[in-house]
Amino acid sequence: MTVASTDRLVLREWTDSPDDLARIFDIYSREDVMRWLGGGAGRLLDPDQAAERLATWRQRYAPYDGRYGLWAIEVRDTRTVAGSVLLKPLPGADGHTPTDDIEVGWHLHPDSWGHGYATEAARAVLAREFAAGNRQVYAVVMPGNERSMAVCRRLGMSSLGRRTDWYGGTEVETFVLTGE
Repeated sequence: MTVASTDRLVLREWTDSPDDLARIFDIYSREDVMRWLGGGAGRLLDPDQAAERLATWRQRYAPYDGRYGLWAIEVRDTRTVAGSVLLKPLPGADGHTPTDDIEVGWHLHPDSWGHGYATEAARAVLAREFAAGNRQVYAVVMPGNERSMAVCRRLGMSSLGRRTDWYGGTEVETFVLTGE
């Protein structure tokens, strides 16, 4: 199912096709990606874990009927999946219970860094969320992740500094974008 699209990208559900599962493993097994996602916790170590990760995502976002989720960013011209874009309620102080604060985020394969895909995908899901009536979306970034902070700035997000409101009190660089 397509969630959104741009001139260059199709944002769609991840599937259990061999190509998608291989790409999930290739992205989420990489130290250079996972170091910025919870400090590396949850890094995939075996290709069979990709199907389990996909099942977890499907279960986690099923209650939201497609409004929130973690979706594949497919490059229209090559059909290569560059990574994931997410839009979801931020987990609160306990690290699990969803809050009313909505997060936008992205996880790209290193071979897709530097092409503007994260910014373009995030803009598409932000436009969709603002059209649905939400007026404020956050991005949270691990301290030191300069690439992701640059994406936040390109999106026009304002820095709120470091906060510990979500993800069980983990300190994160926090950005916010307010819709009109």
